[in-house]
Amino acid sequence: MDSSSVDNARLQSLLEEEKKKAMANEMVAKLTYVCWDKCITGSIGKSFSSSEGACLSNCAKRFVEVKMLTVQRLFNPQ
Repeated sequence: MDSSSVDNARLQSLLEEEKKKAMANEMVAKLTYVCWDKCITGSIGKSFSSSEGACLSNCAKRFVEVKMLTVQRLFNPQ
């Protein structure tokens, strides 16, 4: 392989990694909006109600689980 082929392969690899990161970031943004819309039902005050806090906590836990699964599948396709 010549130098330009190696550079092109590196660039393609880098672009693929960046695409994967962008997809993961998009997923994070979507889940954040979903959690907020699902959990915050009242007016925004100094703190969340106990039910809002519990909902956000559960939603965040699911978010982390989904994010980890997404990353695993992106970087270790089977």
